[in-house]
Amino acid sequence: MPKTLDWQAVLVDGYEPLRKAQRLFRRLPHDPRCKMCQNPFAGFGGKLVGWMGRKPSRKNPNLCQYCFDHLPTSGGLEIDIGIVFADVRGSTTMGEQTSATDFADRLNRFYATATDVLIRHDGIIDKLIGDEVMALFIGGLAGPDYRRKAALAALDLAAAVDELPVGVAANAGVAFVGNVGSGSVVDFTALGDAVNVGARLQSHASPGEVVLASELYELVAADHPGGRAERVAVRGRDEPVDVSVISAGARHAAS
Repeated sequence: MPKTLDWQAVLVDGYEPLRKAQRLFRRLPHDPRCKMCQNPFAGFGGKLVGWMGRKPSRKNPNLCQYCFDHLPTSGGLEIDIGIVFADVRGSTTMGEQTSATDFADRLNRFYATATDVLIRHDGIIDKLIGDEVMALFIGGLAGPDYRRKAALAALDLAAAVDELPVGVAANAGVAFVGNVGSGSVVDFTALGDAVNVGARLQSHASPGEVVLASELYELVAADHPGGRAERVAVRGRDEPVDVSVISAGARHAAS
């Protein structure tokens, strides 16, 4: 990536060398990975690319040093994106009823499955926090159908982790995307109403359910019928949000 690379090139225009790097690196094991180029940090893949200097950045361990050095160090853009949230329900009870090691193993399997599904749909893993996963779908990286990919990723993720009580949601809208923080703590992420609403919709999803913002469901309804239309009250917002709820049972019956 050239030193002149800016947020417009990465997030909107689609910088092809970065997209090629994603397609290459996501084939290599092992998680965790660089948010931007999908360069693995662990396992055989991590050792292989580590010899090329693609190790975690000390200033932002979620990016490899190469991407950190070549991306803008601050700022970002307000752009339309897709957002997917997934959360393991009842994890507190699960942790109480199992050993700490078994609990960690189950969550690690959840992280690995979620990461595989989301990256396969060209998403960026934004956060793995506790029992929750957050992913971003950005036009410059996922392509012009990034909204549809977010919806499909949410549906495929729910199907892939059906052995755990997971609730999934997807939303889309304008968010600030870029580097936030200061000094030695900087992170590439997305902020704004669309992200907040996505998180709230995820809390509305029961185990085995996918809650899609209505405009996202319209993009996949033909292939995934059976969505139940609802209006969800979102804390802090005056107007409810129109969504479609798809249960795992409804998906299996339709397939």
